Amino acid sequence: MADIKGILFDKDGTLVDFNATWSGVADFMALEAAEGDRTQADQLLAAAGLDPKTRRFKADSVFAAGTNLDVIELWLPHLSRAEQIAAVERFNIITTEQGAALAVPLPGIIDALNTLHARPYRLGVATNDSTLGCERTLATLSIAQLFDAAYGYDAVANPKPAPDTVVAFCDLTGLKPTEIAMVGDNRHDLEMARAGGCGLAIGVLSGTGTLESLSPIADVVLGSVAELPGFLAARG
Repeated sequence: MADIKGILFDKDGTLVDFNATWSGVADFMALEAAEGDRTQADQLLAAAGLDPKTRRFKADSVFAAGTNLDVIELWLPHLSRAEQIAAVERFNIITTEQGAALAVPLPGIIDALNTLHARPYRLGVATNDSTLGCERTLATLSIAQLFDAAYGYDAVANPKPAPDTVVAFCDLTGLKPTEIAMVGDNRHDLEMARAGGCGLAIGVLSGTGTLESLSPIADVVLGSVAELPGFLAARG
């Protein structure tokens, strides 16, 4: 069994309440992309994975698991590459400012992170949000000091599900991939863990992922990160 010494966490849906934090931000982004057209904005949200009945984003959908560039390419495919990059920069500003300002931590997460940091595990964040957006969210929640690093999609050559972030975290900490656990609520997170050779791929049900979507690729599926200290302690 892997001797885990470091943990990489996804951010949204894993540390942060996805729907409480991002529903309003997504609506704002869609309205901007639709130039204020409510009907078109709703169509864009549905295309990005929003279930119109539950008003929640589906597991592994573009908005739940993708980058801002993925969203732009889906919503505004007619734009030139230069125009898409400009739109991404605008969306990065929105998600950085609003995502941090509206961030709601999941129940029990801060206590769990403090426990893991004190044991001590090396902690990092791997997100498909921007690096600045992630850092601001961690600072807003007063937990930035618990992490060795935060990696957004723009901090590595290839974002999740590519293994680049695992490699970067190993380079920083000196740990082997087999000594790292990756924790996330979407298949992208666990696919990165597999691609990077992580010792554990841990799914959590606190975000958009489901037991059905996560179980085939996870070593274990927990209710949330709040259960992680107990799980790791029980492994010995």
